[in-house]
Parts: sequence; structure tokens; C-alpha cells
Amino acid sequence: MDYIDPHIHMVSRVTDDYATLSRMGCVAISEPAFWAGFDRGTADGFRDYFRQLTEVEPQRAAQYGIQHFCWLCINAKEAENVQLSREVIAMIPEFLDAPGVLGIGEIGLNKNTRNESIVFLEHMELAIKHEQPILIHTPHLEDKYQGTRMILDMLNGDSRIDRTRVLVDHVEEHTIKAVLDDGYWAGMTLYPVSKCTPQRAADMIEMFGPERLLANSAGDWGPSKPTAVPDLIFELRRRGHSESLIRKVVYENPLEFFSKSKNFRFQTRG
Repeated sequence: MDYIDPHIHMVSRVTDDYATLSRMGCVAISEPAFWAGFDRGTADGFRDYFRQLTEVEPQRAAQYGIQHFCWLCINAKEAENVQLSREVIAMIPEFLDAPGVLGIGEIGLNKNTRNESIVFLEHMELAIKHEQPILIHTPHLEDKYQGTRMILDMLNGDSRIDRTRVLVDHVEEHTIKAVLDDGYWAGMTLYPVSKCTPQRAADMIEMFGPERLLANSAGDWGPSKPTAVPDLIFELRRRGHSESLIRKVVYENPLEFFSKSKNFRFQTRG
């Protein structure tokens, strides 16, 4: 089955992973800007990173028949440096018209601090000003519920936000209902050491249905599995779910959400 991974960090994966993804049926990916494993010191460091996302990775992916899209931001883990964050946010518009840039992300909260909230709100202003969709990271730690609630309150408090153009990622059993009830898209991240497993994601699909639900691997430089979405496909088939339901979650829903970006140009497989 063709599928799309809407959240994967290919800059930290080897080229063999592109080949494996292609063999497993992956036809497109989107790559949010994220933490590199260390705090970067200058806006120019982010400029080089954004060039990698918009120029280099699309070429690497294309060699294996995979279409590459991306999102731009300074992530929550580096948001404690508010001055650097503002320099990066001011530079992002240079890249917003580049082919394949879908919007602003993954913005969000990490430890739910005041500075993280300040930078989140300034990213929101950037997205509103430039009419960009938003992809949001929610905390991985024990304060996920609090962080998700803080994010939803900030979004809900701004009437200019179009909720159909916002994806709140890394939802779990205790946060998914609030995200969907408030009208946003929800992303389930299949991860071996945190977030949720394919089995838990299948449970959430059975509980809440497939509408506005996406599944991703968030494959990165840490313990992660780039082929986690096919694992979810396997689990849903094992439980007897229809091919149409599975295809909606892993292919049609990403297409519908990405189509809300003016830069989304997708070519179906011939």
C-alpha cells in the first residue's frame, strides 16, 4: 500500500533508509525542523539547516521516488534563547516560497516554560501573517497533558487561527480527545521508547475513528524506527480493518491536510 510519513527527520537518517522506505510503499514524507541534538548558536546555523531541508533532502528523496516536503521553525528545546529564536523567526520568510515548504513547524512546548510560550506565540504570528499551516510538537514528558492544554488554550484564544490548518502531533490516549474536539488535526507518533506503539495507535483509531488522524514515525537520530507506519498498517490488517480505512489514515488524510498549503504539489504514482 502506498503511504505518506507526515513527520520524519531524514537529515539524521542514512540513505539506505530512503531505499527501505521506498520499498515499503512510502511515496512522500514531510520533515519538520527540529532539535539537532545540541543547541545551535547562530541564526546562520539555522539558515544552513533550512537550505538542507529545502534543497538537499528533496534531491536525496527523489533518487528513491519519494517526494519530500518540509516545515520551518526554531524548535521548543532551543526556545529558551529568545533572542536567537527571534532572529530565526525573522529569517524564516526567506524560505517560505521555496518549493515543498508546507508551513511553520514543529513549533510547540518542551518543558512548558514562559520563554517557550513566548516563542510559540511569535511563531503563531508568523504563520498568521504569511497564511501558513502549522505543525505542533507536544511534550514527551510527564507534563504532556499540561503542555497540550497550554498549546490548545493559546490556539483557541486567537480567532485568526484556522483550526483546519493546524496539526497537533504526538497525541496519546489522554490528549487526543481534546485535540479532535477542538477541531484540529491529530498526529500519532509511533516510537519505540516514548509516545505510542502501533498497537496503541490502532486502539485510538478504533476509539475515535479515522477522521483528522495521521500516523508518523518521527524517525530521527535517536532510537526510532523509520518504517513504523508500515507496522501500523500491519497491525490494522491483523485486526481485520478494511483497506479503505487504513488508506485514509496513512495516505488520504496526509494529502488532505498538506493540501491546505499553497506549496503542496503532489504527483500521484502512475
